[in-house]
Amino acid sequence: MYSLQLQEEKVFKDPVHKYIHVQDQTIWDLINAKEFQRLRRIRQLGTSYLTFHGAEHSRFSHSLGVYEITRRIISQFERSGYSDWPQEERLLALCAALLHDLGHGPFSHSIEEAFQMHHEDWTCRIIRENSEIHEVLRRISDDFPEQVASVIQKTYDKPIVVHLVSSALDADRMDYLLRDAYFTGVNYGTFDMDRILRVLRPYRGRIVVKESGMHAIEDYLMSRYQMYWQVYFHPVTRSSEIILRQIFKRAQELYDNGYSFQFMLEPLPSLFEGKISMEQYIRLDEALIQTVFMQWTQEQDEILADLCDRFMERKLYKYVTLDHLDDQQKDKIHEQFVHAGLNPAYDLEIDSPTDLSYSIYRSGEHPMGKQIVLLDHHEQLREISEVSEIVRSISGIRKGKFRLYFPENKLHAAAHLLDREISKLFDMPTT
Repeated sequence: MYSLQLQEEKVFKDPVHKYIHVQDQTIWDLINAKEFQRLRRIRQLGTSYLTFHGAEHSRFSHSLGVYEITRRIISQFERSGYSDWPQEERLLALCAALLHDLGHGPFSHSIEEAFQMHHEDWTCRIIRENSEIHEVLRRISDDFPEQVASVIQKTYDKPIVVHLVSSALDADRMDYLLRDAYFTGVNYGTFDMDRILRVLRPYRGRIVVKESGMHAIEDYLMSRYQMYWQVYFHPVTRSSEIILRQIFKRAQELYDNGYSFQFMLEPLPSLFEGKISMEQYIRLDEALIQTVFMQWTQEQDEILADLCDRFMERKLYKYVTLDHLDDQQKDKIHEQFVHAGLNPAYDLEIDSPTDLSYSIYRSGEHPMGKQIVLLDHHEQLREISEVSEIVRSISGIRKGKFRLYFPENKLHAAAHLLDREISKLFDMPTT
């Protein structure tokens, strides 16, 4: 696949990679398409800015970073003359890397959960349907948009291309760990990416790691572990995500019941009806959603107004942490909340460890893209957990604590109606 080269290389100054280099006309045109520019208005870390005030970076900057890492990996493969890298796939890999997050909605995963959507589906719709992105890709060939979509969907017939963008050790993960660590101001998300890029090899249709680079991979996996538990699963961030999901849930309930909103913007009605088009979807961004939330703080529905006020003014739910919580305890808590005049559907959220479907690294019999494979000096392949005690020790780690989230002011006002056991559980004063 051939793309015209720009007469003069374009360079983006980037705080993580220093410079991002664009030499292909196709990549430049994709960046300037309106659907890609929309990513400037979508935060990379959703509601984490309410926990880490610097986390205001966008999906736009992350997507450029994933493109740049992919470009560097391919350039290294081509300079080294590795015959196992299919050079004709260069442009395809770069386009897929750049566009992999194209379909993210405002506040990303929270809106996906609320409306049963998946950003990869929207990414592929934007690529396949009538969009500026689609038109740019079609200039390469009529089937090029479909090829890019198949890489993102992990169905492309050359796994080595897919694994550059989506695998246990891919450009996406490397960029978001470094970028998120930088903007949240934490140090434990950093790792030696330059060293990792030097030890990557294309080998028999897959990406492998030269065995001498194993310690750099261990460092990368430890960084993932720390970032997930210290940043991505931070309990305060979870609180803001819970309130955000509850806003969407309450708004959907009201809409379904014919409630007359004092303020409504398109395309939210289509979103509530599950009939949102691609053209409507790309109008959804965080500026629109926050404008709606601010207006909804004045809605007549007290639940919606309270939730929106909490989100906009950062009046988040308090939480208590429990080592164990069985169904009988959950039922009693619900009964006590109802007895106290509280609404368990909105005044209580139980955050279970089983809800966090995340593993730092999965060893053993998993699909090729889920494994990190080492190549030794005898050209033998071994999955990294067979060699590394560190990786074995952190594979499949889960933190098994429960958190109960609740509006402290409401629970405090109703504390006299709770029995002693429940009051003590929530750190409420007992009578």
